[in-house]
Amino acid sequence: MKTLKIFFDGSSHGNPGPSGIGIIVFDESGRVLDKFSKFIGFGTNNEAEYHALIEALRRAVQLGAEKVELYSDSELLVRQVKGVYSVRDEKLKRLHLECLQLLKNFKEYRIVYVPRELNVEADRLANEAITRRLKELER
Repeated sequence: MKTLKIFFDGSSHGNPGPSGIGIIVFDESGRVLDKFSKFIGFGTNNEAEYHALIEALRRAVQLGAEKVELYSDSELLVRQVKGVYSVRDEKLKRLHLECLQLLKNFKEYRIVYVPRELNVEADRLANEAITRRLKELER
């Protein structure tokens, strides 16, 4: 079964503010298959975290994954996806539902909360996307 290990992060400068996402996809042997960084507009940190998960799942589908191991430093998102916490915010409800629909593409999935120190590269990519966009706007 093709398994992908994905670290993802969303960031917002200002919360709400300019937001970005960062994703790193590894194969079973630990080789990096994909690194992704994108500015996603204006929103909250939690919205950015969900957008990062959605993009990570889309990429996993494109790469033909049957199983995904997802790693996030957002305890809220992880617990909401697992069903431990309910989703009250209307914007997050829509994003949460989209995640649940995308997860149906996989035979198995696991989502795990990791401390920020273990998600440094995805965080760097998310913040890099914001910085890149803000520099473009300054020109």
